[in-house]
Amino acid sequence: MNKQQIIEQIKIKKSFLCIGLDVDLEKIPPHLLELEDPIFEFNKQIIDATHQVTVAYKPNTAFYEAYGIKGWKSLEKTITYLNKNYPKIFTIADAKRGDIGNTSTMYAKAFFEDLNFDSVTVAPYMGSDSVEPFLAFADKFTILLALTSNKGGLDFQTLKDKNGTMLYEKVLQESQNWKNSEQLIYVVGATRPEYFQKIRKIVPNNFLLVPGVGAQGGSLQDVCKFGLTKDIGLLVNSSRGIIYASNGTNFVEKARENALKLQKEMESILQKKCLI
Repeated sequence: MNKQQIIEQIKIKKSFLCIGLDVDLEKIPPHLLELEDPIFEFNKQIIDATHQVTVAYKPNTAFYEAYGIKGWKSLEKTITYLNKNYPKIFTIADAKRGDIGNTSTMYAKAFFEDLNFDSVTVAPYMGSDSVEPFLAFADKFTILLALTSNKGGLDFQTLKDKNGTMLYEKVLQESQNWKNSEQLIYVVGATRPEYFQKIRKIVPNNFLLVPGVGAQGGSLQDVCKFGLTKDIGLLVNSSRGIIYASNGTNFVEKARENALKLQKEMESILQKKCLI
């Protein structure tokens, strides 16, 4: 997918919702555990129930790797199902990779070629030569961790240099000089809304992937106040608040209900901003 296709889907669905598929066997409805592949079946039912109101899905690979080969096969079946049945939906491998150049190339091949994800999350700590191998893939996006929503994110990301520039600002600034930087998306947590205005001055045109709305307490209204652009520019993620809305036999209905609630809030915001 390219940027324009993402924007088109947002306008069609009146939604910039991303749903995180972070599947924990201890939290999914017990009746699914009787099936051959409960992880895939859970994902499939969530996807089928919510695809009309979401523009992206984001499996966190740790929740699949934890179950060994079986978990990896469930991830492969999930992305194959998405690509076959809902090819216009943006897919994100939340893998948080990042290593020296030749290793990053292999990570990129794994997610972009073998699994055929549209994007992958990458840690920028090792610098340009650890990220540019991901950016070398045409029509694929690299989602760079910038200002994360977790409490410990402030341990390093807001440290200032002698000029008063915070580390996350340095990441945003330097990465704009990397080859194919137009293919960068940045992770900015919804629990840091006070930073969005400054972030938009540095990266006015890139999409932001925003976790932390819902279970982590982030406010959609606060994120949109300074995060939205003329091209929308936001993918707002919700995981637990949607996929674990219920662990009963009605989990599909409850997931769709919570996803629809967020979509309606997004639609209202987009209309008020005259973006749809």
